[in-house]
Amino acid sequence: MQNYACLVVLIFTNLILPTPGVAQKQLAKSPSILSAKTVYFDNRTGDDAVGTATLAQLKKWRRFQTVRDKKKADLILLLSADPYHGGYIIFASGQTGTVDADGHIQEDIIPNYNRLAPVRDAYLTVIDPTTGKSLSSDSHVWGGLLTGKNSVGARLVQKLQKQIGK
Repeated sequence: MQNYACLVVLIFTNLILPTPGVAQKQLAKSPSILSAKTVYFDNRTGDDAVGTATLAQLKKWRRFQTVRDKKKADLILLLSADPYHGGYIIFASGQTGTVDADGHIQEDIIPNYNRLAPVRDAYLTVIDPTTGKSLSSDSHVWGGLLTGKNSVGARLVQKLQKQIGK
């Protein structure tokens, strides 16, 4: 009976305690990020409400001026449902892949025919527009009763704000 009680406690502990994301959370202390004045915001979540809330949080922060042209931006802020691995591509056959900073195309081993499928996490990646390299990345659990359905991007901007300050 005592072993059964320990097992129940162990199961509930694993369900309640948060587990860290797999490949994220580079701290945003890059000189490129700290000296940037302008950003281009790219919402690739497939959810306009999430993108609108994220953009509103960026404007409320007032740290960066948002621009509509990637070429005029010091940084690109990519909000996505998938971790950033370089440029995403979808072949005519529907096979998915990525393009790295050097222009090399790599097909995904397992194709993802529906990039906009329901997801568990959203990712905010700060990208250097000249090199395409990720300068910082973080993730946050998407939706829920306590966090709000459309607040994931705004929460990621708040995390970025805490990392780099005003």
